[in-house]
Amino acid sequence: MPQLIFKGVKASTIKEVSTKLVNELSLITDTPRDYFTLECIDTQFIFDGDEIELYPLIEVKWFDRGQSCKDRVAVAIDRYLKPFGYNTTEIFFTTLEKEDYYENGIHY
Repeated sequence: MPQLIFKGVKASTIKEVSTKLVNELSLITDTPRDYFTLECIDTQFIFDGDEIELYPLIEVKWFDRGQSCKDRVAVAIDRYLKPFGYNTTEIFFTTLEKEDYYENGIHY
């Protein structure tokens, strides 16, 4: 935790930025590096019966860390994707409640 789920981003891009991105997000969120997971979902976007190119959709699942932290995380993710031609990104946050998140059968 936090979990970043990337749709519409090449796995090779995520691999290339993963170390630096997680380093920065770890500092921003005050969270150990090994708590982060990055997932790349191979996605086909469909519109009117055709496959289309779409900007990346990135979901961040986490425990709430406040609006300022959320803003900084979104800016960092966007900044790391821009050099790879992803000029538009949509980043959204799903807040998990600690009592709803279990590790080894025990909630936080």
